[in-house]
Amino acid sequence: MTHHWGYVGAIASAILFGVSSTLNKIALENVHPLIIAGSIYLIGGLLLFGIRLSPIHKKLLALFETPTETETTISKEDYRILAFVILFGSVLAPLMLLYGLNETTAINASLLLNTESLFTVLIALAFLKERGLRKDYLAIVLLLVGVVFLTTKGEFHELTLSTDLTGSLLVVGACFSWGIDNNLSRLLSKKRDLVKVTGLKCSIGGAVLLSVALLLGINPRIPVISIPYILSVGAFSIAFSILLFLFSLREIGSMRTGVVFSVSSVFGALFAFIVLREALLPIQLLAGLVMLIGVYVLFKKPKHK
Repeated sequence: MTHHWGYVGAIASAILFGVSSTLNKIALENVHPLIIAGSIYLIGGLLLFGIRLSPIHKKLLALFETPTETETTISKEDYRILAFVILFGSVLAPLMLLYGLNETTAINASLLLNTESLFTVLIALAFLKERGLRKDYLAIVLLLVGVVFLTTKGEFHELTLSTDLTGSLLVVGACFSWGIDNNLSRLLSKKRDLVKVTGLKCSIGGAVLLSVALLLGINPRIPVISIPYILSVGAFSIAFSILLFLFSLREIGSMRTGVVFSVSSVFGALFAFIVLREALLPIQLLAGLVMLIGVYVLFKKPKHK
């Protein structure tokens, strides 16, 4: 498999994740956010371990074989990294996203998910010593401006901790946690058995979230009408999306994967508009456009003289 499949994996991961905001929004009508967050991750983890015990596992690993050198064993240091990946990516991030989604629209959440790319790039620059060109920094500024206007809707004179603003900030907080997760996960993406790594990340994170829900006395009941949405998100938007994301991290790195993954907001907003009939405010459209321009500038190859 050639290097360009890393980009294909990132785009596929983005599409699968993009629809989750709408499906989760529907499920939130009848299920507590913490129960949804725990359930979708636990379902994703169980599905991946089911695959790992089946004949499909070897075929899947063969499909992910690339010229990139991989490691067959998982060390104690890897498990320590995995613990932080689970904390930020499978516990804190989904928790904030689901609570934020409960306080804002699916379209707003889908567009704000672009900030995951921003945080992934910034963390890669600061801690992984990945360096960008002048255009990369311009792109980061565009993304930041878009986030500010999308979060506040341009109503700076009315800035308060209103319900809608609080929901938007929770989504941004989730993206920051995923930005940390993405950069840490790059270290784990070198492992050959990505199915095992992803399965551990999802199942442990889901179990922790559900345990917290039970300790808080939250009703774990999931109505039959909500089950298809939770199963779909767990299987596709979590299990396979994260699996493909890790593969892309291995092949094209944190910065490029994070940028390509930003297209999830486009599919998410479109899906929310079609299914939920949510309105798009002009300022949100403009902010989303600015963010997408930032993604394009970051992704565009520099011209050589």
